[in-house]
Amino acid sequence: MRDVLPDLESWWQAGETVGLATVVGTWKSAPRQPGAAMAVTPDGSVVGSVSGGCVEGAVYDLAEQCRATSVPVLQRYGVSDDDAFAVGLTCGGIIDVFVEAVSRRTFPELGGILADVRDGRPVAVATLVSGVGTSTVGSRLVVRPGSVEGTLGSARFDTAVRDDARGMLEQGRTGIVRYGPDGERRGDDSAVFVASYAPRPRLIVFGAIDFAAALARVGAFLGYRVTVCDARATFATRRRFPEADEVVVDWPHRYLAATAVDERTTVCVLTHDPKFDVPLLEVALRRPLAYLGVMGSRRTNADRARRLRELGFSDADLARLHAPIGLDIGGRTPEETAISIAAEIIATRHGGSGAQLRQLSGPIHHDLSAPAGDPSTTFGDPSAPAGDVRASAHDG
Repeated sequence: MRDVLPDLESWWQAGETVGLATVVGTWKSAPRQPGAAMAVTPDGSVVGSVSGGCVEGAVYDLAEQCRATSVPVLQRYGVSDDDAFAVGLTCGGIIDVFVEAVSRRTFPELGGILADVRDGRPVAVATLVSGVGTSTVGSRLVVRPGSVEGTLGSARFDTAVRDDARGMLEQGRTGIVRYGPDGERRGDDSAVFVASYAPRPRLIVFGAIDFAAALARVGAFLGYRVTVCDARATFATRRRFPEADEVVVDWPHRYLAATAVDERTTVCVLTHDPKFDVPLLEVALRRPLAYLGVMGSRRTNADRARRLRELGFSDADLARLHAPIGLDIGGRTPEETAISIAAEIIATRHGGSGAQLRQLSGPIHHDLSAPAGDPSTTFGDPSAPAGDVRASAHDG
């Protein structure tokens, strides 16, 4: 969805009506994750994608229909059959696509949502994509940490979705939540798609070296908010790291102790100097992080581990360290090394093995959270993993 927001904003501001198709559910080897979107404008142009090409033509026609009628549609696309002209996914996956008309009239809250996303403020958009009862398909609830806008049809429904959407927003999760007809959390009659626009996850790179410059470029490409930190002002300059969101001159351990991190934050230590590394890792190992990687030779890492054990860290603590950092892809250059590190970060986040796909069997795409009998694909971009989220952990 983030990919089409700039174009969507220009059309919305101009008073145009756009057909918007959003992937809200996926199964098996679906080519795009929940949240992927495609927009069709009045002049027939297209921005974005919902399937990488498999069903774009059929979705285009449906978006044109919805743009003309303003009647939203939830459509499922599955594997194509033996008919070469059948509409389906050649990868064997299944996707649910919600198609709607978007304009100032149908989506008056969009301007505020776009401003939140642009300024890095967390906001979640909960859309009823199917259901029974008094609620209207296509109705929305815009959920922010301190406010709620819109309604899904009843106060009880709004309260249930508000609470769940805020929890998903805190985790940066996007996906379907299912309820009873009036928001009962143990029901399965209504489906609400929650799109979480959490601030970008952080990638903090310590050590202003050429490998850090390459990693900052890759991190920005992957959607992280990149910080490069080094105590040496001569090396930590904006000119050397133009792709970084911020370049900080400070002692690494002091900066990390004072900056905000969470379970989505990735830290890469590229200084490979004990006077920087050990104090920094003493702080990092006590912070909630998604990934903590450290550069250095095996001898350097052994010495570093010894020093940390002397500070009281256990083998279980040290197991959190990805050291030496990166996957074995044979890389030599800073750019190749950055790809190696990024590959390990992605594999760690999604539970990948790092092995060649041709050496493995089973599904290519990992299914990390789908309950039995509901094989929804999860985890999309770094700021909004996605899937089918059950609300039955709470009483209705």
